[in-house]
Amino acid sequence: MADSIEQNSTSAQPTSAQAAVSEQVEYRLHSPQLPLAVYREVAAHLRQIEGVNTGLLPQTAKEFDYLQSQVGGVWIRYNADAAEQCQPQVEAILTYYGDRYGQWETLSK
Repeated sequence: MADSIEQNSTSAQPTSAQAAVSEQVEYRLHSPQLPLAVYREVAAHLRQIEGVNTGLLPQTAKEFDYLQSQVGGVWIRYNADAAEQCQPQVEAILTYYGDRYGQWETLSK
């Protein structure tokens, strides 16, 4: 699972004292046929991990398709200094849902 998730580190021009604190690990993932309710469940499950923030991305398809999800994806973010604790838990949750509903695909920013 670790190889299939692309990590993006972001920071907003911090001062040197804030540099280590403000660097973020961020994922943007989607599963094409995952229902809205399951996306909400995934997001709620991930928010139970201390330090993890998450939310849903809007659907960007130009035409409605009953076989597509109503959601464009999920974003997951946490501080890079908490990655050692957060990463295994995030991956376990994503693996659980991926095994049941289809593999996650990484979205570019």
